[in-house]
Amino acid sequence: MINLNQYQAIIFDMDGTLIDSMPGHGKAWQLTCERYGYPFDLVYMQSLGGVPTDQTVVLLNEKYQLNHDIAEVAAFKAAMWEQMDEAPVLIPCTLEVLQHYLPSIKIGIGTGAERSHALKMLLQTGLLELVPTVVTASDVTFGKPHPETFLTVAAKLGVAPELCVVFEDTAIGQQAALAAGMDCILVKDGQLLCD
Repeated sequence: MINLNQYQAIIFDMDGTLIDSMPGHGKAWQLTCERYGYPFDLVYMQSLGGVPTDQTVVLLNEKYQLNHDIAEVAAFKAAMWEQMDEAPVLIPCTLEVLQHYLPSIKIGIGTGAERSHALKMLLQTGLLELVPTVVTASDVTFGKPHPETFLTVAAKLGVAPELCVVFEDTAIGQQAALAAGMDCILVKDGQLLCD
């Protein structure tokens, strides 16, 4: 088990870090791109992992010089995601860390997902009863890569940012963690990438 005893809090991203939901998000974005005429680039979309949906639409509009209504496109993507009838699957390596440190270190979740989506996923997996401190895109003004999400989790946990470690699966999430003054451990393909 990775030694995290030097920290007073652990903050987990949700999608792609605690819950393997990224394939479903990819499919929902593909359907959304097809509907609104955005060229679908899986690599580009994956690079935006952790960015709230409305901000992703802004970036798509800018990249492809389109002017779609942000709320409309975001609502369509959310509807496509809701139609994905996939049971959420926990990622074993981070679940093991969470369960190991839950009794001794404060734990929170900081996600770029909207609150309704996050709570649904966390309820379905049983994580919400284990980790009630959850900050979502609905709770902050600035989403990742801005550090506000992780700073808000730390504040709710009552822990200074420099005493927190973040588990993240994307470069944007890692950027947010580092900007918050926190250490970051990457999760890739179900494995912890530790220095």
